[in-house]
Amino acid sequence: MATGTHTGFSTRQVHVGSSTVPASPRALPIYLTAGFTFDDLEHSAEHFGTGTGFGYTRTGNPTVQAVEERLASLEGGDQAVLVSSGQAAVTVALLALAGAGDHVVVSEHIYEGTRGLLLDNLARLGVETTFVDTSDLSAWRDAITPRTKALFAETLSNARNDVLDIAAVSAIGRERGIPLVVDSTFTTPYLLRPIEHGAAIVVHSASKFLAGQGAVLGGVIVDDGRFDAAASGHLFPHLVQTDRLGGTSYAEKHGPRARGAYIRESVAPRFGPAPSPLNAFLIGQGIETLSLRVERQSANALAVARWLEQRPEVERVDHVGLASHRHHALGARYLTRGTGSVFTVTLRGGLEAARHLVQSVRVITHMTHLGDVRSLVLHPQSTSHTARTVEERERAGVFPGTVRFSIGIEDIDDLLADLEQALVGIPVAERETVVL
Repeated sequence: MATGTHTGFSTRQVHVGSSTVPASPRALPIYLTAGFTFDDLEHSAEHFGTGTGFGYTRTGNPTVQAVEERLASLEGGDQAVLVSSGQAAVTVALLALAGAGDHVVVSEHIYEGTRGLLLDNLARLGVETTFVDTSDLSAWRDAITPRTKALFAETLSNARNDVLDIAAVSAIGRERGIPLVVDSTFTTPYLLRPIEHGAAIVVHSASKFLAGQGAVLGGVIVDDGRFDAAASGHLFPHLVQTDRLGGTSYAEKHGPRARGAYIRESVAPRFGPAPSPLNAFLIGQGIETLSLRVERQSANALAVARWLEQRPEVERVDHVGLASHRHHALGARYLTRGTGSVFTVTLRGGLEAARHLVQSVRVITHMTHLGDVRSLVLHPQSTSHTARTVEERERAGVFPGTVRFSIGIEDIDDLLADLEQALVGIPVAERETVVL
C-alpha cells in the first residue's frame, strides 16, 4: 500500500506492510515454512546472486518482511530487520558496527542484559566499553577515542526515568562520524522517534509494547539509511572496502543504505537470530493497536504516579511526567504524546515495604516483563539489578525499597484501589508537629 508523507501514525500501523503478500487476504498471512521452492535453476541463481525473492526463512520471509516494512514506516527509518528478541536486536546492531579492538561509549543507565552483554560477552570478542552518565554531555564527548565505533543509550533510563537528549548526543557522535544507537523500547515509535532527532539506528524489544500481549519474543533494528561513506567510512572498513572475494563494497552497492543492508545481509542471518513467522505475525497484530494501548498506558501511569507521590508511604517517585522529576522539562520536549508507562517508586519502609507491596497486589501482576496490557510490578534490587554494586544501584535510582511498575490498560480506579490495599501496613512518614 502506498503511503503519503502525511498519512497518520494510526493509519500506517494498520495498513503498511501489505505489499509483500498476495492482494486477496485482508489479514497478514503466516508463512510458516523453513524454505521456499524455486521455479528453476535460473530462479535460484538469481535469488542467491541478488537477494531478490525468498529462499529460506532465516534470510527472508513474507510475513516477517511485512512487519519489517510497518516498523520502518512507524519509526521513520529506511529499513527494519526483525530478529528473535530484543537482546538479539542490540547484539546484531552493535556487532554490525564494532569488532575486535574497537570501543563503544554507553549510558550507564541501561537494561542489565545489555550491560552484561557488553561487560561479559563483547569484552571477550575484544570490544571495550566506557560507561557514562546519560545526562553528562561532556562525559559522552570525553569518552570518545579513535577506536570508538558507536554510542549507545536508552530513551528512558531504567530505573531513574532519565531522558536521553538524543539530538545533543547524536550531534556529539556526528562530529566524529560515530552513529548513535538508541534502544527505544520504553517509548515506542508512537511516543518518540529517535531517528527524527539524529539517531542512526533504533532497536526495540518487540516482545514489550510492540507486541503488547506478552505472548511472544521478538526484536527489531531500524536503520536511518543515512550512512555517509565520506564522513565515517574510515571507521567502518567492512562497509567501504571490497568483500573478501574482491566484489563490490556495501557502500558502492547500497550507498546511504549500506549499514542497513549489512545488518540484513551479513550480521543477522549469519549469527542466526531469525524470528518465527508466527511470532512476527503476532507482533504485527499487536502493532495495529499500538497507539491506542500506549496512549492509555501513559495516561494511566501518570495518574498512578501522581497518586503515589502524595502517599505518606512513598519516599520518591521517578516518573518523568511529574514536575518533581529532574528531566521533566527535557521530557516535555521529546515526549509530546505521553511520558510512557514504566517508572519506579521507592517506599519509606525499605526492603520489607517492597516485599509487602509486591506480595499484596491483586490486580497488578508480579513478574519480569514490561509493556504488557496488564499492569506489572518488580523489585529491581533483587532481580534486574542484582548483579550491580550498591553504589551502582543507587546511581541508577535503585534502593531496597524501590519497585518498578509497568502500567497497563486496566481501569484506573481498579489500579488505585489495588495499590491502596497493598500499601496497608507499610510505614508512613511522620507528620510534622505544627507549633501555633
